[in-house]
This record gives sequence, structure tokens and C-alpha cells, in this order.
Amino acid sequence: MKFGSVAVEKAVGSVAAHAIRADGFVLKKGAVVTLADVAELSRAGVSEIVVAALGTDDVPENEAAHRIARALVGEGVRVDAPFTGRANLFAERAGVLVVDRAGVDALNRIDEDVTFATLAEHAAVAADAMVATVKIIPFALDEAVVARAEGAARARGPLVRLAPFALSRVGVVSTLLPGLAPKVVDKTIATLERRLAPAGARVVAELRVPHDEASLARALVELSRFQPELVIVFGASAITDRRDVVPVAIETIGGAVDRLGMPVDPGNLLLLGRIGEAPVIGAPGCARSPKENGFDWVLNRLLAGLAVSGDDLTGMGVGGLLMEIVSRPQPRAIREEGRAKIAGLVLAAGRSSRMGGPNKLLEVVEGRALVRHAVEAAVGAKLSEVVVVVGHQRAEVERALSGLPVRFVENPAFADGLSTSLKAGLSALAPGVDGALVMLGDMPRVSSALVAQLAKAFDPAAGAHVVLPVRAGKRGNPVLWGRRFFDELQAVEGDVGGRHLLGTNVEAVREVEVEDAGVLLDVDTPEALSALRAGG
Repeated sequence: MKFGSVAVEKAVGSVAAHAIRADGFVLKKGAVVTLADVAELSRAGVSEIVVAALGTDDVPENEAAHRIARALVGEGVRVDAPFTGRANLFAERAGVLVVDRAGVDALNRIDEDVTFATLAEHAAVAADAMVATVKIIPFALDEAVVARAEGAARARGPLVRLAPFALSRVGVVSTLLPGLAPKVVDKTIATLERRLAPAGARVVAELRVPHDEASLARALVELSRFQPELVIVFGASAITDRRDVVPVAIETIGGAVDRLGMPVDPGNLLLLGRIGEAPVIGAPGCARSPKENGFDWVLNRLLAGLAVSGDDLTGMGVGGLLMEIVSRPQPRAIREEGRAKIAGLVLAAGRSSRMGGPNKLLEVVEGRALVRHAVEAAVGAKLSEVVVVVGHQRAEVERALSGLPVRFVENPAFADGLSTSLKAGLSALAPGVDGALVMLGDMPRVSSALVAQLAKAFDPAAGAHVVLPVRAGKRGNPVLWGRRFFDELQAVEGDVGGRHLLGTNVEAVREVEVEDAGVLLDVDTPEALSALRAGG
């Protein structure tokens, strides 16, 4: 193929290398130049154009792309008509893309003019989704290059194929502990069902049992009556050892544990095993979240009938750090022990609507405004900074906190609910904080010692990204949220905080047992205020 500038009258039959616009006439890039085109160009005063002149051994770009695509395609993938030197490949049905990675690399190294790109290996795709593309760089290829590419693709077998979703019957067992609310399990099952739907799979049986080896073993035996093709166990507590509840229960009934742990984060604490012919997944805590994580990588392959071995799991490390599924701007980065930078965030913007009149935060308790008690607790804990979100009666609240070393942030949308104050506060935190201890302005019995205790328990390197107090089995406030959750907290809407995230990220939560009843006491009503003043 010859390429370069020629006199316009000598360009007939060649391919225009660039689009030309002259005096109202347009010659498109890639168009074969005709006599009529030459006449229009000459009329417009164009004397030379850049063209590609094909020789007898040259294969036009569209034909070359189509031939190579046809040579490399496998079952379940179709090749569409080529255009502009490109042939796109599409899934004929829903399934998982299987790629010969070495074959793709070899094809791309045959000649710089031949390129082949695919979706990620083992990507789950819907019917008619584009899965790969062949692109020819110049306007034509030498026949020898095309033949070499075709031969290389055929010699290895298909470079891309589709494994259609094949498993449809899924059995689920959820184990329970006192701190795990039923609605968390309900949401977990709903999230799983949404994951299964694209594969045409469904939950055929769902059992809930106490989190102990014997109960789980009995449930797994009971589950076999429903003939599941895949078993998933959602543990109330993360699996941390092969001697833990889930793996022991599987082995107790004659099953096998192939692998505990995978180099995908989130998803590290996944278990892969088998009971009879059915594969078993011991789900990591992140599987409760709808966001993509290592659980999805394994689930989709199994649903497509692809075997997943321990070696397959250990091969997932490159690309296995999913940045960041719950938004860790600096993955697992944390300062030296004891030096985490934790900010206090006090929410004090609300209208006190349940009080039926005055702003409760300004009510005097023990000689000072109610809100001042909470803020003083945060200040006394020696946090990196204390930010107070104000809104309703802003001036009065700020005056009640005068003299305290805090920074005020206004929330003009305070009437739209608690979430707006949370967003305003998180957005205002100083750069580089590792976590935010979110406090409510109407909790006067939370002490500085308690705040410091929660801060000390914060340890992302050990998996404690969220820390909260528990008294007598009941979770309270304040809650310390690690930076990895900031984006999700800022996505919350309405008059709610981030409590729902606790259920979908069980493995990231550390509970701190406390004797202080103040973690459960907030002042929402006139009766509660009266009881507080009376010493209740």
C-alpha cells in the first residue's frame, strides 16, 4: 500500500486518508475517490490530497478485520458487519466471557497494524453486549499479515467464547447472632436475588439458623432436599480460620473446603468448597453489599458452569484491589498505631420537631445548653478537630458553644433531614482524616472518655473501619466511620444516617462493649428532657 500526497486528478480509486471540506463539498475519510469527487475538489481549488493506494496484495481494512474476527471467535459470540476497519464481537446470550489471554497477546504481537481488545477475562455479560473488537490501523493490510493472524488464531482454538449461564437453583443458609437484625438478612437475600437475576438463577430455599457448627450442619443437610446446584452461606460473623463455624460445618457433613481467602479486596474472606456435586461459597461480609466485589467474580463463574479452583482464586491478585468498592482513596493506608487522625463531627442543625416547640439543643441542662454537653465531650477526647454542623437557629447554637475550639459548618438544607447534615459535615472535614466520629447534638450523657475509647478501638489495618458502642446487646451512638465509607455516607438521602451500611459491611464493624448508658440516651421529647433534668 502506498500512502502520501498525490495530485487530485491521480487520486481516483485511492482511499482518502483524511476528511476534506472545501467550498461546501465534503469528502469523508476512508472514502474511495471517484471522478465526481475529483471534479468537486478541483472546482473548490484543491490540487493535492493525501490518499492510500492499495496494491494487488493488499486487503481492505474492513475485509481484513472481518476475516481475523471470524478466525478467532468461538461459541456464543457473533461477529457483526465491519466498518471503518473495525469488526465488533457480541454475546449471543447472557453468560461469562472466556478469553485465551496468551492467545490474545500473541495475536496483538503479530503486527502493529492488527489490534484485538476484549472485556476483562470472565466478565459477566448480557445478551447482545459487545465483548471484543478487532481494529485494523491502516486502510489495508498485506495479505500475508492477514493470513498469519488468521492462522495464529485458528491454531490456538477460539480466543474468545461465551460460557452461558447454566446453574439456576441456589440454596442459601444465613447464620444469626443477637446483634444481627432480621432486616439485614432480608436485605442480603434481596441483594443476592438481584445478583442472580441476570443469570436466570433463583433462590430455591433459604434457611436461617443460629451461628454455631451444629445448627449450620443440620441446615446444610436440610438444604440438600431442595437439590440446589449452588450453596451460599452468609455467616453472621466473618470466617477467620478453617476451624471457624462455616468451614467446620461443611466438613462435618462430608463436604470439602478447597480454599479460604482470596486476593481480592473487598472479598478477602471468601470460602470456596463443595458439598457433593454442588459448589459452596462461604460469603464474605461485602457480599451483603450490591457493589461489585470478589464474591461476584466467583459467583458469576460458578453460575456459568465454570470450575473455580484454589489456583483460580490465587490468580486473581492482579487487578484484585477494587479501588475502592466502599471508597478508600488510599487503600488500607493508616498511620502508625495510635496516631489515626480522627475528627469529631457533631450534628446540631435540626429543628427539634418532636419537641413540639423550642429548640431542644438550646435547652439548659445542668447550667449549660444541651448541645454543649455533646460538643464538650468531643473536644475533651483530643480528636484532630471538632466540626459542628449548624442550621436551624444557627446564631443561637453557635452562641451556646462560644469559647470552644470548634469549627462551624452551615447546612442550609437542614429541613431535608439528617442526611443533609452528614453530607455537609463530611464535605467540610480537613484533608487527610482517617475517620469521623459522628455525634448527635442531643446526647448529653456521652463522655469524653467514651469518645476516646471508641477512637482507640479504630483500627482499619485490622479490619475495624467502623467502631460503635454496645450496651446490653443494643447498639448506640456515637459511631466512628472510617474514610472508606465517606462516599457512601454522602450518598444517603432523607432523615437517616448510615446505619444500613453496618448490615452490608458486617466484617468492617467493631463493637465496643460499654457500661455507659449515655450511648442509648437521646433527648427527642419534652418527657425525655424532663427525665434528664430530674436525673434520669
